[in-house]
Amino acid sequence: MSTTPPETGGTGAGDGFAPIDIHVHIQPLEMMKPECRDVMKQRHTDWKGFQELSLDPSAFVDLMDREGIHRVGVINYVAEEVMGFPPEVNQWAARYARNHRDRLIPFGSVDPTQVNDARAEVTRLVDELNLSALKIHPPHMLVHSNAYRSGLTQLERLYERAQELKLPVMIHTGTSIFPRARNSYANPMDVDDVAVDFPELPIILAHGGRPLWMDTAVFLIRRHPNVHMDISGIPPQSLLEYFPRLEQMASKVLWGSDWPAPLVPGMGENLKRFLALPLSDAARRKILHDNAIKLFGAA
Repeated sequence: MSTTPPETGGTGAGDGFAPIDIHVHIQPLEMMKPECRDVMKQRHTDWKGFQELSLDPSAFVDLMDREGIHRVGVINYVAEEVMGFPPEVNQWAARYARNHRDRLIPFGSVDPTQVNDARAEVTRLVDELNLSALKIHPPHMLVHSNAYRSGLTQLERLYERAQELKLPVMIHTGTSIFPRARNSYANPMDVDDVAVDFPELPIILAHGGRPLWMDTAVFLIRRHPNVHMDISGIPPQSLLEYFPRLEQMASKVLWGSDWPAPLVPGMGENLKRFLALPLSDAARRKILHDNAIKLFGAA
């Protein structure tokens, strides 16, 4: 088990809490399609170093310590056709986080187009693999997040079981640049149906609909008590341009960096830029810490 650093205000985050980055892509690079690896490799300043981190969770936790990040959501999901990730990505995520559960929050997923019993698979991911949340990526899974309304029964069963377990479901919203992604699946308004039909399901809109549907994401988190959004993948210095009412929405927003996505300089650097925004200490605490604790519990 890793050693949890003391609660710190050394990052500027404030006294009595430490930042939680709910959206970091530590993934099995060997499972990724070569053309997708190339997209990341071409835009990453230290590809070799990132490869090493993906193989060594202890080294990644050390990096978190250096960058002032207390806990991280380790984002993984099944998306064979677009990204290459098979169902075995769930076991990989579980193994990666196993000895650092005080620091790492492992996400997995179920591809509702490829399973015969989504309820049983969700149960297995929780009971056998001890995963903390699910990720649905419509542009990479090539399915609308509300496709159960047009006959995809297994997606409905996935949401039903997650709701019973109070298991957070993160749904990608906004565009993707990977070669085979289909951005016609990316509009967050599809999630309106999900929130209506599963009102007790904890939902996180990844990326706040960036860059085309920010207003839609804001509407959804204001309308639905069970819907939050993370603000990963958006340059922190631009957040108040995209979300002018971020202060007022702070109780429904989670911090995330989307590192090592292209143009994300680093977990710590993104945090530093966020802390430079003119937000109250109370709003910072909610976004950086409290809201994630409500959804995922204390370490």
